[in-house]
Amino acid sequence: MTDRVETIVLGAGVIGLAIAKKLAELGHQIMILEKESSFGMGVSSRNSEVIHAGLYFNESWLKTKLCVTGKELLYGYAESRHIPYKRCGKLMVASSPTELAKLEQIKSQAAKNGVLDLKPLSATMCRDLEPDIHAVEGVFSPSSGVIDTHSLMQSLLADVETAGGQAVFNTEVAEIEKAADGFKITLVDGYSLECTRLINAAGLGAQNLAHKIDTLDNSLIPDLVMAKGCYFSYSGQSKFNHLVYPLPFQGGLGIHLTLDIEGGVKFGPDVEFVKTEDYSVNSDLKLKFIEAIHHYFPGVDPLKLNPDYAGIRPKLSKDGLDFMIQFEDDHRIPGLVNLFGIESPGLTSCLAIADYVKDKVK
Repeated sequence: MTDRVETIVLGAGVIGLAIAKKLAELGHQIMILEKESSFGMGVSSRNSEVIHAGLYFNESWLKTKLCVTGKELLYGYAESRHIPYKRCGKLMVASSPTELAKLEQIKSQAAKNGVLDLKPLSATMCRDLEPDIHAVEGVFSPSSGVIDTHSLMQSLLADVETAGGQAVFNTEVAEIEKAADGFKITLVDGYSLECTRLINAAGLGAQNLAHKIDTLDNSLIPDLVMAKGCYFSYSGQSKFNHLVYPLPFQGGLGIHLTLDIEGGVKFGPDVEFVKTEDYSVNSDLKLKFIEAIHHYFPGVDPLKLNPDYAGIRPKLSKDGLDFMIQFEDDHRIPGLVNLFGIESPGLTSCLAIADYVKDKVK
C-alpha cells in the first residue's frame, strides 16, 4: 500500500519551507521532500542575505509586490522568533556624473513601487554616512537590511514540525504521475508516495522536476538560465555600517558591499552565466573585483580581499524576468503549483510568496 499525504512540497529551501509553514499552520498535512542532506543547501545558503526594499523592478511585477510586502513580514517574523537581523540600510551610489540619470530612474521606480522612504544624498552626505565611499550623489534606503538565513530556515522548519509537518532529506524524485485524486511520486529508491497537492519549490531543480510530471505540457516549463555569482570576503576590522551598492547592470545588482550579522564585510556577486552547477571561486577574479569595488571604495586593500563562496541564481532570462508561479489556471492540472525563477529578491519575499500560494490553493 502506498503512503498518502495531503500536500507534498518539493524543496527545503527558504521558499519551500515558508510555504510549508504557512500551509501546515492552516491545518494541511505537509511533507517536504529534499534531495540534499539538510535544508537550504542550494540557492538559499549561497546569497547576500540581504533584505531588499523593492526598488528596481516594474511596479506591475509579482516579484516587486511580494518584495515590498515581504520585507516587513520578514522583519516582523525575525523579531518575533529572535532571528538575528539588522535593518542597517543601504547606500546606493553614483560614482560618476554619467550614472546620475540611472540613479534618478531608480528613485522614480521606487516611488511607483510604493517605496517612499528613500533619501536623496549629496556627495557630502554620502561621505557623512560612509567616509570611505566615493560618490557624486547617492540614495539611502533605510528599509534595507541583512538577516541570518540559516537561522531563518531553521525557524521555518521548526514551525512546520510544530504544526505537524515533516521534512524528509536525502530523497530524490524519479518520476511524478498524475492520478485521478492527485499525484503519485516515485523516488529513486523505488518507494512511492501519493498526495493531493504538489508544490514544486525546488529552486535550481524546479524545471527538472517539472519535466518529470507526466501530464504537464513541456511548453509551459520555462528555460533555466543559471547566473553564477562569486563573493570575496574582506578581512580586518570594518569601518562600514551600511550596505553599499553601485548601480545595477545586466544580470545583477553589481558587485556590492554587504555586511553580515557580525559586521564582517563581503563583496559580490559578479555575474557569469553557466551551464552546470559549479560553486568554486576562481582567485583570478580578484582583479575584476578590485576594479569594480575601486569605483565606489577607492581605498580597497587588495591584500584584504579573499575568495569566499559562490551561488547560482535560477533566472528565466539573462536580463531577468518576473517570478513565474503557476497554478491550475495556467497548466490545467488540479493541485499542482510550480515556482520558477525565484531568484533575488526571493529571500526577502519568502513569507509573502507563502501567503500568495496559500491564497491561491485554499
